[in-house]
Amino acid sequence: MEVCYQLPVLPLDRPVPKHVLSRRGAISFSSSSSLFGAPDPRQLSQRRGAISYDSSDQTALYIRMLGDVRVRSQVGFEPERRSSHPYLHRLVLSSRLGCSSTSASYDPERRVHRLLSFQRYLHSSRLLRGVPQQIPLHILDEDYTGQARCMLEKVGNWNFDIFLFDRLTNGNSLITLTFHLLNQYGLVELFQLDMVKLWRFLVMVQEDYHSDNPYHNAVHAADVTQAMYCYLREPMLAKSLTSKDILLGLLAAATHDLDHPGVNQPFLIKTDHYLATLYRNTSVLENHHWKSAVGLLRETGLFSHLPAEDRLNMERDLGSLILATDISRQNDYLSRFRLHLDQENLCMSTASHRHFVLQMALKCADICNPCRPWELSKQWSEKVTEEFFQQGDIEKKHKLEVSPLCDREMNTVGNIQIGFMTYVAEPLFAEWARFCDTRLSQTMLGHMGLNKASWGGLQQEPAPVSEEAEPTAFDEQLCFQDIL
Repeated sequence: MEVCYQLPVLPLDRPVPKHVLSRRGAISFSSSSSLFGAPDPRQLSQRRGAISYDSSDQTALYIRMLGDVRVRSQVGFEPERRSSHPYLHRLVLSSRLGCSSTSASYDPERRVHRLLSFQRYLHSSRLLRGVPQQIPLHILDEDYTGQARCMLEKVGNWNFDIFLFDRLTNGNSLITLTFHLLNQYGLVELFQLDMVKLWRFLVMVQEDYHSDNPYHNAVHAADVTQAMYCYLREPMLAKSLTSKDILLGLLAAATHDLDHPGVNQPFLIKTDHYLATLYRNTSVLENHHWKSAVGLLRETGLFSHLPAEDRLNMERDLGSLILATDISRQNDYLSRFRLHLDQENLCMSTASHRHFVLQMALKCADICNPCRPWELSKQWSEKVTEEFFQQGDIEKKHKLEVSPLCDREMNTVGNIQIGFMTYVAEPLFAEWARFCDTRLSQTMLGHMGLNKASWGGLQQEPAPVSEEAEPTAFDEQLCFQDIL
């Protein structure tokens, strides 16, 4: 049985490695082994989230989280949290490639056992790292620094710097931002959400984003959530959306890339990953994000007080929003949106039409990086390209065909971004501007034009996209890049 006591301070009676002290976020000490074996100290030094430090003679686990310090018994200690690339090397590639380098330490029977028990492991470990039931509600506000509070006052500004906000909140931008927005809309009180369950849910959501992904991490989710908030404030939406619509929009933005492994769908398919099999090679990542979010909703019981039918409807609508972010279906959604605008038959008093607009808003929020000011857009562009290149490095290492745009020797940040803006972002945001012809829409289009020109100017050997090039060629390539 787990024992949990409240401590006034965090006792540190043992020497702590400097690389641990230099990290931000929760620091845990344990004598237990991790799920995938002992953690590599080099991995620990690179992580921003919870950091485990193993000591053979220590019997207690100390956790400091958001200013709340607790001690737990060693029994049933939560294993070291997975990270993207060790997880891929040991679980994803093993079935397809044999992984001779890892077969010695990870025999097939143990690998299969871990795959089958992964969800059960998550469920049991949640009981250990969830927020305790008796938690003072004022902790939700005490962790906001003065600067972070000032930033939240301007959370509706399009030039909101999510990177700065993440630093000011000690790496908890997704939790802080989402809770603030839900509370600002009065949704916590309106839907009678339990504060402890809500906080626990948001903590779990942030934890399930892989902090070692250059792009698909909790900061990206927070950025998409902030963009979604900007769109929800647009007059066309603000005057029509219901409270349920707003709640679903914010939750979908916060969870739309939950547990993203840092590689795209074609990679999962060609390595025979179990998720590709489970979802029959169709919207694999989006289905996983949705089901992971539903799992957290049910585990925390956030909507347990609602009638069963309402809960199921909320989960279904949440999935519909998240599935809309599948870039391989980009043309389908864009064609439907364009047809509605041409026929001028979008009726915001109709629930199905409001939901479709929410889908389009989430799609825009998910790929809005080219529309941000250059200082922010450039950072995002470099991060997403680095994630592409890391996938390409893995494919080269295991002698797989390198996915389009993932070869760092054949591509640059600039040419990838110019192509993405030309064939994906510009068509989408042009239609969004037709729907919402506002100052924000014009600002986004203006930033995208300037950013595109800036990337063109940074090219060492300028190779502008040809006007005569077939648009669908690059678009088809991008369909293989699940960057959302």
